Amino acid sequence: MIDGIWWLVILFAVIAALWLVAKSRGAKVGEQNGYTQSKKDKSHDGLQKTSALLKKYFPNYRVTRKANHLLLSKQDKKIAMITIDRKLATGQRRLGDVPVINYHRVPSRAQLTANLQEAE
Repeated sequence: MIDGIWWLVILFAVIAALWLVAKSRGAKVGEQNGYTQSKKDKSHDGLQKTSALLKKYFPNYRVTRKANHLLLSKQDKKIAMITIDRKLATGQRRLGDVPVINYHRVPSRAQLTANLQEAE
């Protein structure tokens, strides 16, 4: 039979092995929560392009950039919130009185025109 001290040694060995496996699978240098910096920049690059498109073709809207979305307002009234997220369904939903419009990629001018007319 195994003595009590050997059970402790085995227990600590298993804990150390699990810790090493978890550490090796953890976030690498330059990654944050499993996403590399380049993936993060690519996902928000669509918001930047959408913002430029809105400023170019819809100058009467004020575009405010947040971390994961764009907030559109007109005469200090919130008109819509635009997000680009492939995990969510494409389309509209409401957050209070403000419609939230989600796209999977940078929308075209026609898509923006149709969705903004519907939002107002």
